[in-house]
Amino acid sequence: MLHIRARLRRADDFELNVDSALPLDGVTALFGRSGCGKTTLLRVIAGLERAQDATVRFAGTSWQQGRRQFVPLHKRRIGLVFQEHSLLPHLSANDNLLYGYRRTPEALRRLHPAEVTAMLGIDDLLERRIDQLSGGQRQRLSLGRALLISPQLLLLDEPLAALDTQTKREIMPFLSRMAAQSGVPIIMVSHAPEEVERLADRVAFMHAGQIERVESLHAALARPDSPLFDDAGAASVLEGRLGEVEADGMRRFGSAGAALWVSGDTAGDAVQPRNTRLRILARDVSLSLDAPHRISIQNHLPVTIERIDPPRHHRTVVACRTADQQLLLAEVTPRAVSQLGLAPGQHVYALIKSVALLI
Repeated sequence: MLHIRARLRRADDFELNVDSALPLDGVTALFGRSGCGKTTLLRVIAGLERAQDATVRFAGTSWQQGRRQFVPLHKRRIGLVFQEHSLLPHLSANDNLLYGYRRTPEALRRLHPAEVTAMLGIDDLLERRIDQLSGGQRQRLSLGRALLISPQLLLLDEPLAALDTQTKREIMPFLSRMAAQSGVPIIMVSHAPEEVERLADRVAFMHAGQIERVESLHAALARPDSPLFDDAGAASVLEGRLGEVEADGMRRFGSAGAALWVSGDTAGDAVQPRNTRLRILARDVSLSLDAPHRISIQNHLPVTIERIDPPRHHRTVVACRTADQQLLLAEVTPRAVSQLGLAPGQHVYALIKSVALLI
C-alpha cells in the first residue's frame, strides 16, 4: 500500500487535506475537477512538494515522516511523466530513451530497452531527432524513458491533456498495453472520464483537496451517481478479446453469446493487450423486447435488466447484464420504460451501432 497523510495550505486559500491508502497494483486514477488537488497530491507523493507535516510510506518504506525524515525524489525511484514532454532536444530519441537506463545500477534494472520499445511501439522512432516526432510519439518516448529507470512507482500527470482527440485515440492502446505488461504500479491524474474508464483499475475521487472515496472502476461505473458520468453521461466498460479484421472491415469483440462487431479502423493487434476494453456510452444503447430483424444496427445482445434508475433530466438509465455477466448501461426515455413495460429480471435485446464503438 501507499499511505499518504498530508495537509498543505496555500496563499490562495487552497488546502490539501489527505489521509488515505492506495493499493500498489495496476492503475489508480486520481479523478476530479481542475483545481481539486490532484497534481498537488501527486507532487507530495513524488517529493516535489514538501508538505512539512506529511507522512508518505511506500510498501512499508518511509519516504517522509514529518520534518524529521525526507527522502528526495531521485532516491524514491519514481518515474514521472507530465502533460508536456521533458525530452532533451539535443539528444536523439534513442539517447533520450536510454538517459535514465544508463544511470540505473545494473542490479536494479528490471525493464530493458527491447521490451519497452516493443511495448510502446517506438522501435522505428529511435534514430529520429526529437523535433521529427509527433506529440503522441514524444509522449510514448517519455513513457519509455520513465519505465527504463525500472521505477517502483510510475506517476502520470494528465499525460494526454496536451494531445488532440485523434492523437489521444492513437496513444490510448499503447498506454493500455504498458499498464497491463510493465508490472509497475501507476498513479494517474486525470479529469477526463474516458481516460479513466479505458485505463484505470480503481479511482480515487477528489474534491476540494480531499479524497472522498477510493473504489474499483467496476464499482464506480455501477453506481448511478458516479462523478465519471457528470460530463458525457453514463458509460459502460466491457472487457474481451479483439479478433482479426474480417473481409468487410469489421472485427469481432468479446465472447460467444456476448460478441459485438467494431470497426476495423481500431488500433492493430500489435498494440492490443490480451484483454481489450470497450467503452460504450449509455446514450448509444437502445433496448428491444424482440430479437431485431432486417435492421442496419449490427450489434444486438441478449441482456437481462438488473435495475432501472430514477429518471434524471427526462432520461432513464437501465442497467443490464450481458450473457457473460458484464454490466451494460442503456439510456432511454421514461416513456420508453413505460411503453415497453421494462422491469428488473426481464430479458431484452441491447442494440448498439458499430460506428459508435471505438477501442
